[in-house]
Amino acid sequence: MSTELTHTNERFSVLSKSSEFLNLILNNITSCVMLLDKDLKLRAYNDPFLSIFSNKKDENLLYRRCGEVIGCAYQIEEEKLCGNTSMCHSCELRIAALQSYAANKAIFKEKITKPFFNFEGKKEIKHLQFSTRLFTFKKEKYIILILEDITELVTAKEKIHHLETDIL
Repeated sequence: MSTELTHTNERFSVLSKSSEFLNLILNNITSCVMLLDKDLKLRAYNDPFLSIFSNKKDENLLYRRCGEVIGCAYQIEEEKLCGNTSMCHSCELRIAALQSYAANKAIFKEKITKPFFNFEGKKEIKHLQFSTRLFTFKKEKYIILILEDITELVTAKEKIHHLETDIL
């Protein structure tokens, strides 16, 4: 691929002939990108997903439901499949993904706070920002779910707020 392409202010569609280049971009952004099917099962993901959400090293993630692959505490503690826990009916991630799939509704930069289990098996509260959108490829419908862990940012803002209120 000519490097001139990257200097022309063109849309990524110009680069569509280079799947290698697009894969490098996808795997080097800091957001987790997940491709889910109609059953909210994981069909593809980028590299950052593994370091942020997978709660077991070297586990097979494909064809497992969203909550199962991101370490949802409710799914793990209740030992039920994602979609069957007591909290699934109010899960903002699930609702947004289903809205995107069923109504072709794009969801942008919504925020949630939920418990997850990390690599060490510890339960932790994470603050997430997410977006969902319907995606069609070869007549199959998928949901793109982009997740960002904003826990550090939220924690820092909370500390600043506490410091400001202590000063007043």
